[in-house]
Amino acid sequence: MNINLTLIAQAVAFAVFIWFTVKFVWPPLLRAIEQRQAQIADGLAAAEKGRQSLEVSSKQAEAAIAEARARAQEIIAQAEKRGSQLIDEAKNAAREESGREKAAAKAEIDQEVSRAREALRDQVAALAVAGAEKILRKEINAQAHAELLAQLKKEI
Repeated sequence: MNINLTLIAQAVAFAVFIWFTVKFVWPPLLRAIEQRQAQIADGLAAAEKGRQSLEVSSKQAEAAIAEARARAQEIIAQAEKRGSQLIDEAKNAAREESGREKAAAKAEIDQEVSRAREALRDQVAALAVAGAEKILRKEINAQAHAELLAQLKKEI
């Protein structure tokens, strides 16, 4: 093989090219690559942190939903209990009102019976006076016999 000046010039040019690349081109490329790696690592760390935050938030949301459901069930149970209490109170009030109305009706009936008895006594007394008048065929003085009629009413 023939080593000539062109081969040596090419080797020197290649060596200068490698030196220039290592000295001036390679460091900015390495810095750019390292910056990109750092950005990617930061992005992955932020993504992991976001994922963990999402998991925590999801768990908190599920806990809040479960608590809200439990509270809703409790409120519903209280409402049902209060509803049954109101129904019982209404039933008791209706029973009491019915008892009062029944007592008032009984008192009114008793008063009507007393009035009917009094009217019956008056009619019987009038009939007795009329019968006595017919029997005696003479006029009876009502004022004179008022005491007799009062006794007759009491007896009847």
